[in-house]
Amino acid sequence: MEGKGRIVRITYNFANKHKQITFEFDNVSNAAIEEIKDKDLSITIKQLRQKRSLDANKYYWTLITKLADKMEVSNAYMHNIILRRYGQFEDIDGKLVYLVLPDGEKGEMKALEAETYHIKPTSQVKAGADGLMYRTYIMLRGSSTYDTKEMSRLISGLIEDCKEQGIDTMPPDEFKRMMDIYEQNHRKKVQSHEISVTG
Repeated sequence: MEGKGRIVRITYNFANKHKQITFEFDNVSNAAIEEIKDKDLSITIKQLRQKRSLDANKYYWTLITKLADKMEVSNAYMHNIILRRYGQFEDIDGKLVYLVLPDGEKGEMKALEAETYHIKPTSQVKAGADGLMYRTYIMLRGSSTYDTKEMSRLISGLIEDCKEQGIDTMPPDEFKRMMDIYEQNHRKKVQSHEISVTG
């Protein structure tokens, strides 16, 4: 017999020094109970955990949401922070892409809340002809373009950040299975693209 339930009462029998645990079960038939009644049982009790999706992108955004809630920021803000820490630079013909924006808190907050582009600040700040200070940023690639190695690095970094905040994350073996699936899907996507280009 297997089912979902919860402990409703724990008592101690002083006569035989045994604990008596009362469970409340969901959707367990009377026939199943009668079948094992008054018999010695082998009992395993495990905490119920919701099955996690092995979709890497969904898992990434699940953790982003949890970490954003913990840090009391928006998902977009947290996504940009994680991309800055563990993401990949955009490049055109092997060259990094830079842009210059007015330096200051307002511009930085706008960049961190951006959803359609992702940029990382550099230490390069120069005065413009208008007298304002301008900071150079590097363009970052969106995570939807990542190959398996890049996505693995991104999610691994996010997992470590979540652990530091006490957020539950999947075990290593489950993470490996998820990335194996990501690799299979990534290969199919690349092959499909190659066929459409050559076809």
